[in-house]
Amino acid sequence: MPTLARGPWRIDVVRRDGVERLLPATRLADAIAAALDAAGAPSPASIGLVLSDDAELAELNSEHMGKDGATDVLSFPLLAPAAFPDHPGKARPGDPGDPGDMTFAAGGFVLPPGRRVHLGDIIVSVERAVDQAEAGRGGHTGDVRWDARDELRLLVTHGTLHVCGWDHAEPEEEAAMRALELALLRASPGA
Repeated sequence: MPTLARGPWRIDVVRRDGVERLLPATRLADAIAAALDAAGAPSPASIGLVLSDDAELAELNSEHMGKDGATDVLSFPLLAPAAFPDHPGKARPGDPGDPGDMTFAAGGFVLPPGRRVHLGDIIVSVERAVDQAEAGRGGHTGDVRWDARDELRLLVTHGTLHVCGWDHAEPEEEAAMRALELALLRASPGA
């Protein structure tokens, strides 16, 4: 499991056995760091990324979201959206993914010197990223044809933004989140 430092961010990357290696962990860490910077995440902080397959995502999707079948990315934020700056894509209290009272808001808890707050974890199905890209169903709109590496970078960016309190339940939120995702992907071209 590589642990990568990108500015104030510590990014722990786990690749499950048998999962295809589309991109080096360094490129994925770059995408995560860019999304954390753009979202104004409190720092210094750590975040976890697990690269997995459809079977694990289906199990987690059922257990945590109450939905059948695999999904492409799941995020498990540990801070409430209030810990992040306001923005048009911000989740509201009570939205799916809002950890509510289980965590503290920004400034509500002081860590000892030298310690990082853990923002949460992202789990991506690399299998699904490949399938969506090959079938031309990428880009979260279901109609983008691009390389599986680009789809994986999008899913990692998307998951990071969810950890940072972004949501797409409402049209305004979705438009803001999609615009930021595309801007981040354009700023850091493909593999």
